[in-house]
Parts: sequence; C-alpha cells; structure tokens
Amino acid sequence: MADEITVDQLVLERERGATVIDVREVDEYIAAHVPGVRLVPLGTIPDALDALPRDETVYIICHSGARSLRAADFLNAQGFDAVSVAGGTSAWVQRGLDYATGDDR
Repeated sequence: MADEITVDQLVLERERGATVIDVREVDEYIAAHVPGVRLVPLGTIPDALDALPRDETVYIICHSGARSLRAADFLNAQGFDAVSVAGGTSAWVQRGLDYATGDDR
C-alpha cells in the first residue's frame, strides 16, 4: 500500500516545488482544486505515464483519498515514487487552505 501524507504535509512539499497530480474528474476539478495541481483523471493514468516525472516524488490527490491511494499504488507498481494525500481536496478545503475554482488546466 502506498505511503500517505496529510494536507499539512502537502503544504510543505508544495513549497519545495513538489509535483501534485489530481486524479478526479474534470467537473470535480473545476468545482475546487489545490492551486497548481495537474489534472490527470484516474482512468487516464495508464496513458499519462510518459508525461509523469520518474526522478521525483509525485503526490496524488483526489476528493477524499481513496482514488489517490489507488493511483499511487498503481504508479508505485510502475516504478514511480508516488504518495497519496490522505483526506484529499475535501480535507484541503476544510482546513481553510487556499483553493482554486474553474478550468485552469
């Protein structure tokens, strides 16, 4: 099972320039997302492997943490260093952290 971090830990990782992948669907992303994340819906992860960095940890976020854990497990099996964000975007928003809306992909 993939490692997990909290949204508070993700704040620190983002300050260090971490790559964050949002695996939700487009409509979920438009409603609210962590600023600066890259949208790669869960169903498209296998097609996006060549576009993901293999030389750094990739942080995976979804709505609550279930899809991101599945995506991180899959990516780890493909040789990536992927970590899931526990609680997902809902925890990020509930924590009062800044979030973006709209389609800024």
